[in-house]
Amino acid sequence: MLYIMRHGKTEWNALHKIQGRTDIPLNEEGRLMAEKAWEEYKDLHIDVCYCSPLIRAVETAQIVLKTRKIPIIKDERLMEMSFGDYEGIENSFAIPDCPINILFQKPGEYHESIGGAETWEELFARTGAFLKEVIDPQLQEGKDILIVGHGAMNASIICQVKGMPIEEFWSAGLEQCKILEV
Repeated sequence: MLYIMRHGKTEWNALHKIQGRTDIPLNEEGRLMAEKAWEEYKDLHIDVCYCSPLIRAVETAQIVLKTRKIPIIKDERLMEMSFGDYEGIENSFAIPDCPINILFQKPGEYHESIGGAETWEELFARTGAFLKEVIDPQLQEGKDILIVGHGAMNASIICQVKGMPIEEFWSAGLEQCKILEV
């Protein structure tokens, strides 16, 4: 079984800032969210956890799995989508002509990099390679796998596993510190 979890809350989440690859740690609320997830999922069978190397994901995985001897393996391909020059922008939706908003509001119309942001093709290539090289063989062996990552990165995995079109990219609605069975 493949399980996916989004990291806990950070200060930038609270401020509605675009994080992307900016390495922001969990805030106190995020740590409490992860503690609740530990309690909720402590009996869920997991053989291995793969995790984004960004601190907010690593910290979430460490708290959620704190009393278990489950390996947490970091993989660069699980980093959040890069939002280029728009990382750190606060409340982009309050800026009507902010170019990066198309990625969030009309994903099917986002075709070229804006301000150095990663494209769908780049995101899907790296997460697709991770699925094919790492996850698929282990699922075939019957392993139960947890991926702890980020909103856009996790959504790219869900889209690929479920064969969803890019127009539905954000439809998974990944809550922070909640496990989604894929």
